[in-house]
Amino acid sequence: MKVTFLGCGASAGVPMVGGENGQGIWGACDPLEPKNYRTRSSVLIELKSHQRILIDTSPDIRTQLLREQISKVDAVIYTHAHADHIAGLDELRSINRMIGKPIPIYGTLETIEEIKSRFSYAFKPWTTAPHFFRPALKVNILQYGDDIEVVGEHIQTLEQYHGFGKTLGIRFDQVAYCTDVMDIDQKGLDILTGVDTWIVGCLQRRPHPAHAWLDKVMEWREIIRPRRTILTHMGQDLDWKWLYHNLPDAVEAAYDGLKVFI
Repeated sequence: MKVTFLGCGASAGVPMVGGENGQGIWGACDPLEPKNYRTRSSVLIELKSHQRILIDTSPDIRTQLLREQISKVDAVIYTHAHADHIAGLDELRSINRMIGKPIPIYGTLETIEEIKSRFSYAFKPWTTAPHFFRPALKVNILQYGDDIEVVGEHIQTLEQYHGFGKTLGIRFDQVAYCTDVMDIDQKGLDILTGVDTWIVGCLQRRPHPAHAWLDKVMEWREIIRPRRTILTHMGQDLDWKWLYHNLPDAVEAAYDGLKVFI
């Protein structure tokens, strides 16, 4: 299995828009370190069968797919309906043109309904093949705690708490992806326990009401005991070199374009 980090930044990316002379707000991140440049979070899971599952369509998805030379995906799973995870949905029409058919998308009922309210045109009956002037999608509803197959891959889903709402965590055999999470209940921790590689959102060093922070991630890690932990969805507080020198063994920070083989 191959995991490509298309983007590993939080909702505003790094740098955040603004700053003196409009050059961006970097916070604690060194602008001279290329690994601190972070687009919004999305990952691509490539299976042994060469099927590809995209998790979320960030606002930067066009740039990310072009950078990684990815022209086809076989399914999309949405973790939740916040803008930094769905705003690139319209770019899926280019994928439709490449594969010549609708793309299966997966998400909870709440997430799919919210996406429909913002991108209603993408859910109309598809009649535009082979041109696809708008996205063509085939909806599949997930529930928290599901144990199902997506394009032939066994996955387990878990319920995550994201401050004022819920998000979907996903375990693919020995890889788990848990972004935009502030708390995980015991059922979720049981699903994650023993995973080989755990990818987890970590916004900053100090506590936050909607996102995990470093100490919180380390607490979960002691319970889950993954062989490898990779931080994603990081904000301006987390400089890559600082993390490199201060994180414990087997914990690391992602960067845009990182590829992990499991």
